[in-house]
Amino acid sequence: MADLRVEILEREFLLVGESITANFPESFPEAAIKVQQGFERKMDSIPNAVDRKVLISPYMRNELMVTYFACLEVIDLTQIPDGMSGFRIPLTKYAKITCTNRNIDKGYSQLYDWIKENSLELNRCESSSPIEIFHLEASALEERVEIFMPIKSIEQ
Repeated sequence: MADLRVEILEREFLLVGESITANFPESFPEAAIKVQQGFERKMDSIPNAVDRKVLISPYMRNELMVTYFACLEVIDLTQIPDGMSGFRIPLTKYAKITCTNRNIDKGYSQLYDWIKENSLELNRCESSSPIEIFHLEASALEERVEIFMPIKSIEQ
C-alpha cells in the first residue's frame, strides 16, 4: 500500500471478546498476537457476531502497561459467552487510516503526523480508545488493517 490516506469518521462499537494486560512496551506485539490467536479459536461461541472475519482490537495504555482486546462486533450485548467481556464504545470521532499488518508501523506514523498537521489531538477520555481492525483472510500473509485514533480539536 503505497499511499496511506486518512479520513475522519464517527463510529460506535458494540464488542464481545477477551483481553490481556501486559507490560508496555516490552511485551508487545507478542501479547497482542497471543490474545488474538486464542480468541480466534473461540469466535464461533459468539452467536450474534456481525462479521467473524473482522477482528476488532481496542486498547488502553500508559507508559507502563497496556490492556489489549480481541473482539468481534455484535448486534447487541445480550449474549456474552462465559469468560468474555461485552462492552460499548460510544459514538466517537476518529481519524482512520488503512494499512496492512506488514506496514502497520508506517500507518501509525502517518496517522500521528496527519493528526498533528491538521491541528487535532488525541482524545484521551474515559470512553474512547484507539482501535485496530484486522480483516482476516485464511492463509494470507498480508491482511488489511484499519487504525482508528480518537481525535478532538486542539483547544485554542
